Amino acid sequence: MARTGPKRDLPVGEVRRYLEPGPIVLISSRLHDKTNIMTLGWHTIMAFSPSLVGLMISSGNHSFDLIRTSRECVINLPTTALTDEAIAVGNTSGIEIDKFAEFGLTAEEGEEVGAPMIGECHANFECRLYDDALVNRYNFFIFEVVKAHVAESPKHPKTLHYTGDGVFMVSGRVISRRSQFRPDMLG
Repeated sequence: MARTGPKRDLPVGEVRRYLEPGPIVLISSRLHDKTNIMTLGWHTIMAFSPSLVGLMISSGNHSFDLIRTSRECVINLPTTALTDEAIAVGNTSGIEIDKFAEFGLTAEEGEEVGAPMIGECHANFECRLYDDALVNRYNFFIFEVVKAHVAESPKHPKTLHYTGDGVFMVSGRVISRRSQFRPDMLG
């Protein structure tokens, strides 16, 4: 096994650049007649059944109050085709503009929640608030995915992963090691 080269000290505040939890997502919300979209990179799978996802949403974000009050949202998974839109959504405020109209995104009605899905995204996960015990202290919401919609193709889309400083990495290369797993460990 090859050893890595020399290592440098890293300010601990930059650890996130290496431990980023997953692809950039677009979180859509609705409260009464107000909708919004925010770009988010701070999320994590917490349980499989029920399907729980944790989201860290800054209390300074316009979506925070919409989501906290409505107790639901949609986690939308964009591909690299929506890179510019994801950046633009994250650099604007829904207080000032209608992000769906401004960025040419299609609001589609969900089946289980009132928050709109984004039609151009590869996948849409309708969510209801499951646990808000960590919201006041850490701005950390735990949602249950109550309905999932995923495009049939491609099976492994190219998604964006934010590393900070305006830099993204792109996923998409698939490496299968299925034969090395015990059958009970696949899932």
